[in-house]
Amino acid sequence: MTQASDSSRSTADSAVFAQNMARIAESSQKLVRAFLARPAQSGLGLADPLNISVAFLDMTVKMMADPGKLAQAQMNYWQDSLRLWQHAGQRMMGGDAGPLIEPEIGDRRFKDTAWQESAVFDFVKQSYLLAARSMQSTVAGVEGLDAKTAQKVDFYTRRFADALAPTNFVLTNPKVLRETLDTKGENLVKGLENLLEDLAAGEGQLRIKMTDTSAFTVGENVASTPGQVIYRNELMELIQYDPGTEKVYQRPLLMVPPWINKYYILDLRPENSWVKWAVDQGYTVFMISWVNPDRSLAEKGFEDYLLEGPVAALDAIEQATGAKEVTAAALCLGGTLLATTLAYNAALGDERITAATFMATQVDFSEPGELGVFIDEAQIEALEKRMDEQGGTLDASAMATTFNMLRANDLIWSFVVNNYLLGRDPIPFDLLYWNGDSTRMPGRMHSFYLRKMYQENRLVEPGGIEIAGVPIDLGRVTVPVYVMASREDHIAPWQSAYKACGLYGGPVRFVLGGSGHIAGVTNAPASAKYGHWTNRRLPKSAERWLERAESHDESWWVDWRRWSARKSGAKVAARIPGAGGLAALAPAPGTYVLRKAD
Repeated sequence: MTQASDSSRSTADSAVFAQNMARIAESSQKLVRAFLARPAQSGLGLADPLNISVAFLDMTVKMMADPGKLAQAQMNYWQDSLRLWQHAGQRMMGGDAGPLIEPEIGDRRFKDTAWQESAVFDFVKQSYLLAARSMQSTVAGVEGLDAKTAQKVDFYTRRFADALAPTNFVLTNPKVLRETLDTKGENLVKGLENLLEDLAAGEGQLRIKMTDTSAFTVGENVASTPGQVIYRNELMELIQYDPGTEKVYQRPLLMVPPWINKYYILDLRPENSWVKWAVDQGYTVFMISWVNPDRSLAEKGFEDYLLEGPVAALDAIEQATGAKEVTAAALCLGGTLLATTLAYNAALGDERITAATFMATQVDFSEPGELGVFIDEAQIEALEKRMDEQGGTLDASAMATTFNMLRANDLIWSFVVNNYLLGRDPIPFDLLYWNGDSTRMPGRMHSFYLRKMYQENRLVEPGGIEIAGVPIDLGRVTVPVYVMASREDHIAPWQSAYKACGLYGGPVRFVLGGSGHIAGVTNAPASAKYGHWTNRRLPKSAERWLERAESHDESWWVDWRRWSARKSGAKVAARIPGAGGLAALAPAPGTYVLRKAD
């Protein structure tokens, strides 16, 4: 009876598995048809806009010029492989052999216990790690490459190695294999459905869903700090937030976010909102909310963003509150704009900004980190052509893809495994929701920014750029400056952000926070996740600064509060948005932030 029952169950399971395989085959046909239906310019045969082939061709020529070195690299890999086979044999025989190679600290791909406990999967893991190390060390050892080409080859070799990881394939990922057996293949069916949905969302291009977008609504559970839009022009809305205290600092605080993404990275959920926290500390907070530009704004340049952004905001704040002095804080690209604004104002004798804070900001782009891989003359020209074809703007997906490639394992492959191989839906995560709510770029502004900042590094040269005919010189910025960077930042490397300390003409405080570009900035004190480092001395070398820096367990926000309080004036009666010289136009978060990229 039991055997018959087991046999029936086995037959039923096999039938379910076969049905799921048929569903997979059907979905796969849809996938192929969707790929073949893509526009020609998006498919195979596309030119090399990233200029990768030239870099690898140069590397290959240099490599073949020294065949002995290539042979030695191959021999080293063969020896490592032989040692791995011996190691695997020892494990199979019950021996206790230690690993030849282990994942780097922080590599979460091999967390499943099977990668350690199973001799087979341990062998697969170590084989991959040895091959990846061999590839990367071989290309890194090629002599005669210029620095730019070497960086590009190294970057794409690592991305290639990331793509080949055994975790990315069904048959070599133990977690996916278990899920496939447990669900009789239902996970793969659901994964293909997820893939087709993401292709449809991207209109033929893969747009990986990173979070449950239905879990968030702008203005309700993100960007929910109450306030009013009190000023609006073509490029931005200016939000004045409701006071959180009866008395506020005399000098309002103007926040300048980047326009690559929406402003509410600084106003996520109440528990990690910089805006909410600053309001509760007694600041009258004003936030620039940039528009999501369409073709009508294609000719807006960096100059327009400065004049219609921070400069216009200063005029509006004075009208709304009567305050002739403010402090300012900015993030990332917004910080580059704020630094330029300070120099512009200094040249004109405008002293309304009395102190400035820069978060994860670069003004010296001589060492831009891995983003420099994407910036050279050939790539900028290809990008300009693409923007021209799109009516003068850069589509939001282009920037999102670039940033995701910088952390491919975390921002691409982890979701490939979760969504497509395990067939699961992504979990709600406010930061990833914001990350997906990206914006277009006006072509004229973006070309200027890439050429003058990243490629030519003209902002550090006195008079290297001009705004409305005014030469920009950061050395003329004499107001107190607070520079915050994140130690694991992959977009604005902290060593690059540190270079700003030697450019301004006034007192500078540099603080290093933990974690990365966004998590390090939005590190609310209550979370107690990451500490920070301080050092009053500012040696020329960033590494020397860190060697002598003092470590603190608390968030860098606490250190900033002490610094900023001394720069913000006495306390005055709280200001109500719309009750001053400018009427309220719309409740926060306003209308510009709601404009989607599609």
